[in-house]
Amino acid sequence: MKTEPEREQLIKDINVLLNQAYDSTLDEIYALLLKIEDEEDENDLRAYHTAKSDVENSSLIAWNEIKKEIANERKKDVA
Repeated sequence: MKTEPEREQLIKDINVLLNQAYDSTLDEIYALLLKIEDEEDENDLRAYHTAKSDVENSSLIAWNEIKKEIANERKKDVA
């Protein structure tokens, strides 16, 4: 995990490149980011099912609550 100053610098560097990119490149980057997010969601779902099937973690948890928690964690990572 990157430190906050490292993240800030990386984001600044990415923004410079994004502002110089062609529209078609921006479209490709956006599509790639969406694909990555979908893959992360699939991984989260797999991990959830694994944990759910574990006898020690067999308590009932609403999927909406899990999605909220995942979204909150992502916001923390991005912020």
